[in-house]
Amino acid sequence: MPEQTWIAITFIVFLLLFIAVGIFSSTRTSNTTTDYLLASRSVNPWLTALSAMATGQSGFLFVGQVGFAYQVGISAIWLVIGWAIGDYLAWWWVFKGLRKLSEATASETVSSFLSQDQKGKSRWITVTSALIIIGFLVTYASAQLVAGSKAVHAIFGWNYHVGIIAGAVIVAIYCFSGGIRASIWTDAVQATIMIGSLLLLLVLALIACGGMGELWRTLGEIDSSLVTLNPPNLKFGIVPFFIGWMVAGFGAVGQPHITVRAMAIDSPDNLILARNFKILCGLLTSFSAIGVGLCARVQLPELTASGDPELALPYLSLELLPVVLVGLMLAGLFSATISTADSQILSCSAALTQDLLPATANSYRMAKIGTLTVTTIVLAIALIGSNNVFSLVTFSWSALASSLGPLLVLRVWQKSVTVPVAIAMMIVGIAAAITWNLGLNLSGAIYEVLPGMTASFIVYGIANFFTKEEKSIN
Repeated sequence: MPEQTWIAITFIVFLLLFIAVGIFSSTRTSNTTTDYLLASRSVNPWLTALSAMATGQSGFLFVGQVGFAYQVGISAIWLVIGWAIGDYLAWWWVFKGLRKLSEATASETVSSFLSQDQKGKSRWITVTSALIIIGFLVTYASAQLVAGSKAVHAIFGWNYHVGIIAGAVIVAIYCFSGGIRASIWTDAVQATIMIGSLLLLLVLALIACGGMGELWRTLGEIDSSLVTLNPPNLKFGIVPFFIGWMVAGFGAVGQPHITVRAMAIDSPDNLILARNFKILCGLLTSFSAIGVGLCARVQLPELTASGDPELALPYLSLELLPVVLVGLMLAGLFSATISTADSQILSCSAALTQDLLPATANSYRMAKIGTLTVTTIVLAIALIGSNNVFSLVTFSWSALASSLGPLLVLRVWQKSVTVPVAIAMMIVGIAAAITWNLGLNLSGAIYEVLPGMTASFIVYGIANFFTKEEKSIN
């Protein structure tokens, strides 16, 4: 039997496993919007951690991060360390309060939580935040389908559209069946495959390179910058660069597909366990991805001139793994992409049916229709959009973090924010991130989440200052 046939069989078996887990989860659901959107707030911490890890890392890990390490070398470690610290702080300072307050205020979506203390005036906040969620998460989700299609193209030579359509169909099947519970259950399975496949490839790649010492020596011969901890040509130096990525990790507070997992956990007290396990798994996979990228630079030097570095992982798999295990690796990569895409599609569906169309808020049927509608939109964008996964993911992440993150933090800390100030914070945050990235072209020096979130908080600080001044005068 041809090698590609065995790869395809292994790959398809894992995809069928994902679908089966998602459909099985629907047997545990109740036909309510609360269950469809938050799994009745009953998810155990282990599933929460694995799901959050798989959802947060996504195709960015297997495609974008491996490709980034391939290009810049060991200095990619600062992205991982900074991101992990920021992510840890988000779970420590914000998510426990979010879980408590979202239940106390009966908030089932991020937008409804953001507007929860504005009685009679919350509609503008709800609509604005929902439009931001839909606008950027559909782009983010489309990047995941593109990442999956890149892997399928690299292994089988199929047209990019085949992988994109396959991913969209799989996500639609199990999300339609079981909502967020199906997403979380399949994420847990996918996370396990992600961890196992990455570690397997890393070990074999290190052996092929002659061990860590030989890998380090060869990288230095290729380009000395590959074994330098400080990234070259940083405009403001290493410290602002590192702080930028740390704030990027903290930007998880602005990602609806991640915050909803904190809202769905069975107890606020279990968030500590979920946080620690999630960070541990995330560091394991991130460092593995960097290692794979470095090994690929040695094993596949031709990608620098005549290929796509974001395809380093599937090409390295073809070089080093037996055919059955190539199918496992492809399943790991593909599962990373759809574990994020499904969560983002559900978050967009919630924003559409619960926040923008409040008349459908209590309709379980409309929640499902919303999921299919958003999936169709994501599919269309993926088919016509950019193939650069790293840039698509990082920009979408920064826009959401800069616009929604500061307001959510203030809500969790129970700070009063008026409607005009809340809307201004969201708009200014996005504008600052876009200006920093596209206008000033400084994202390579400091990731735009830092100036974006800072600008948003400054808006609140100025408004709060003048409010206090006005009260003191009166």
